[in-house]
Amino acid sequence: MSVSIYVGNLSYSTKEEVLQEIFSEHGEVIKVQIITDKLSGRSKGFGFVEMANEADAEAAIKELNDGELDGRQIKVNIAREKSDEPRKFRNRDGGSRGDSGKKFYDKRR
Repeated sequence: MSVSIYVGNLSYSTKEEVLQEIFSEHGEVIKVQIITDKLSGRSKGFGFVEMANEADAEAAIKELNDGELDGRQIKVNIAREKSDEPRKFRNRDGGSRGDSGKKFYDKRR
């Protein structure tokens, strides 16, 4: 059974071919995908590698997590299943999107 691995903190210049190469050293790689912004096409700094079996995936995670790639310390772990729940967004001051935590008053009153 194949295993999906999350790879985070990637350099924006890291290419899928590089991930394919370094993960292949630990076993059979089925698929590599670096996630990009839909509008700009620029990398979002993370991606996924699908490996053929659990033993190879665990070996790759153990060897590559916290390692350096393209000048960045990457994070490598088992990918979580995508949730159907909507994500909760928070703005910088801790409020929910659309709620800055500040009260605005209509000055026309």
